[in-house]
Amino acid sequence: MEKFKKAGKIASKVRKKAIKAVKGEMKILDLAEFIENEIEKMGAKPAFPCNISVNEITAHYSPPCNDDRKILPGDLVKIDIGVHVDGFIGDTATTVLVEGYEDLKNYNDELAEKNKKMIEAAESALENAINTIRDGVEIGKIGEVIENTINKFGFKPISNLTGHSIDRWVLHSGLSIPNVKGQNSHKLREGDVVAIEPFATDGVGYVVDKPETYIFRFLRDRPVRDPYALRVLRHVKKEYRTLPFAERWLEKKLGSKGLKHALKVLIRPRIIYPYHVLKEKSDSWVSQAEHTVLVEKDACVVLTE
Repeated sequence: MEKFKKAGKIASKVRKKAIKAVKGEMKILDLAEFIENEIEKMGAKPAFPCNISVNEITAHYSPPCNDDRKILPGDLVKIDIGVHVDGFIGDTATTVLVEGYEDLKNYNDELAEKNKKMIEAAESALENAINTIRDGVEIGKIGEVIENTINKFGFKPISNLTGHSIDRWVLHSGLSIPNVKGQNSHKLREGDVVAIEPFATDGVGYVVDKPETYIFRFLRDRPVRDPYALRVLRHVKKEYRTLPFAERWLEKKLGSKGLKHALKVLIRPRIIYPYHVLKEKSDSWVSQAEHTVLVEKDACVVLTE
């Protein structure tokens, strides 16, 4: 538990630094690498590649090497940060409305207020959900609170994204925490560690896959004949175990030559799993907020506050 708490504390500090670091015309790659470097400076490691998801892009965008895409004034930037200490994970996220939009011709006060309100909707849903969490609470109740809160702000939650339970070396350890109400009577128990992560949008409230994949995770061992693919697999298992990793990380350690082919060789038999970039189905913008909490008898402790 001390390592869970340490990971959460580091994640919180890095999240606050990231918020201050976001600037218009900044490369997404520079922000991601700043965050990942800060995690390591504090004596921990990334639990997954930093996700920098802009506007309608909702999750799983971690920039590839040489990515020139920039954050622009007025963008809605979701920053999802994972930290692990010896496999014990803190997972947290926030959304930033990038300054400088006041001077944009196509950005009026009404649009700015809507985006600020969307951020507030996700943050309020997170706060209200946390206030319901204690030993014995049904996870369907948590989803109901999240949905009702976001609806009161005039937005919709993303129905097919969820929070999740966390175990050592396992980011998503089997239990999903819904962002919408439903008939789910499973109860949280004292000692559970869970990530609560509401998403709010003015779109249809559903995400779909894009073709791009920049994040992967080891699933299972199977025979590998390709020598380079086997080298990549051994590196992944040693360095990341069952936690998600970035193609960008592999390229820095192993070089780019043959890497994409090796990943395809490993994906085909489901030795590793590719995370597709996710976007809101109607291309509407999305906000996100997230904390990792420890369930106690009468309440919960926010580990990433």
